[in-house]
Amino acid sequence: MLILSTLAFTVCFAAWMINGVLVTFLVDNKVFPWSPVQVGFLLGVPVLVGAVMRLPIGLLTDRFGGRWVISAILLVSAVPMFLLSGADSYAAFLWLSMFFGLAGSAFAAGVPFVSLWYPKNKQGTALGIFGAGNLGASLTTLIAPTLLDRLTLQGTEMDGWRALPQLYAAIMAATGIIFFAATRNRTPAAMMSLAQRLAPLRDMRVWRYGCFYFLVFGGFVALAQWLIPYYVNVYSLSIVAAGFMATAFSLPSGLVRMVGGWLADRVGARKLLTRVFWVCLVAMLVLLPPRMEILAPGEGIIARNAGVVTELTAEEIVVDDARYQLKCKGGKDSGTILYYGVHRDQEDFLLLPNTSFWHEPRVRLGDPVSKGQLLAKGATHIYFQANIWIFFSLVFLIGIMMGMGSAAVFKHVAEDFPTNIGTVGGIVGVLGGLGGFFGPLLFGALLKATGVWTTCWLILAVATVGCIWWQRIPDRPAHMGGQQPVNHATA
Repeated sequence: MLILSTLAFTVCFAAWMINGVLVTFLVDNKVFPWSPVQVGFLLGVPVLVGAVMRLPIGLLTDRFGGRWVISAILLVSAVPMFLLSGADSYAAFLWLSMFFGLAGSAFAAGVPFVSLWYPKNKQGTALGIFGAGNLGASLTTLIAPTLLDRLTLQGTEMDGWRALPQLYAAIMAATGIIFFAATRNRTPAAMMSLAQRLAPLRDMRVWRYGCFYFLVFGGFVALAQWLIPYYVNVYSLSIVAAGFMATAFSLPSGLVRMVGGWLADRVGARKLLTRVFWVCLVAMLVLLPPRMEILAPGEGIIARNAGVVTELTAEEIVVDDARYQLKCKGGKDSGTILYYGVHRDQEDFLLLPNTSFWHEPRVRLGDPVSKGQLLAKGATHIYFQANIWIFFSLVFLIGIMMGMGSAAVFKHVAEDFPTNIGTVGGIVGVLGGLGGFFGPLLFGALLKATGVWTTCWLILAVATVGCIWWQRIPDRPAHMGGQQPVNHATA
């Protein structure tokens, strides 16, 4: 059951993330003239629908069993995915993206279904293996750009993109049929009313875990889509190369989720999450300084006494008998100029900012000079490379931490709400999916306001600080459904 459930979730996740590659490809190749705001909605709408549907899907799974629900998600989502191949307008793309977004809710069906087949002391490991289906995102970022390149004959037959959603739809339908034929159904032994199932939503622990998942899973989903345009714009990579780099973030995040589940079983979910948050915070703060050049005023040269400029060379200015040494490399006008996303494709490895300084004469030969007059303006040039391999390494580390953190959150859910995993996992999944929806929108809004791509790390760092703060507040859970409180803030 675990292998088939993981396979089904992988396929659903790959389909859920298709717009991150497909829409970027279509806009970059001028197939559709969509604005950044429109692109943001096309990336976010499937994520939003998948997030919102996780609670009802969790309830349906508790009622009817994962075999029926997961099979239905795959087969139903395959229809709008196939129809996407015929979309010729923004409205059609938006509506069909909304409907195939249902695929993202498969996680809420898989968690309670998988949990029913394993004892409590092995649920963390089992859910970690199931959660490795996140690598569906990396499969899309890795394979879809190359497929689009081949389907369009390297951009000469742009209508070839329409075969990609058809291929995804066929894989989804085949997986749904195989899953239904090869699995057995199972539902919780104790049947509860809808009111009983929804009762844990009054427990603050549910919202705490949802907040954590908003960061570790929502941040993962947001970055899985955002990193492709990030690499294209900041580091001048092709969309295929950017897809490979983005895969290096999402692939290990999915695989390491299995390790995260195993660690959560052994060291405890809270301890694991604490380390995840702090490592992520440090890495995000290091990523904050943008790739940029700064040209700013430096220290100038002031005349010590009045006189006349008698000599002017590249090395010095002479006023009567007084000599003033120059450092001159030429420059532009005064003021501070910032260049974000510097396109320097051939350059050496620079770990720290590179600084240079020069003087620009402000007088001419024969000019009269008064005491205190500016003879030469100073100019300071600072270049920060934000080296792509340092960036890649830190993003890789964040991806690993987010994968482990996602597994730890659901270890919390399985421990604290063993009879209501579907409902609680559903609402936690909703909040995580909302992070994946709002993330690109917030990233895009700050990018538009500041012109700085690294503002995405500021948003994530602030969210991480919030999670660290909330984790330290003692639980005050409501006593419902026989589930006893566990004080994770002090455990």
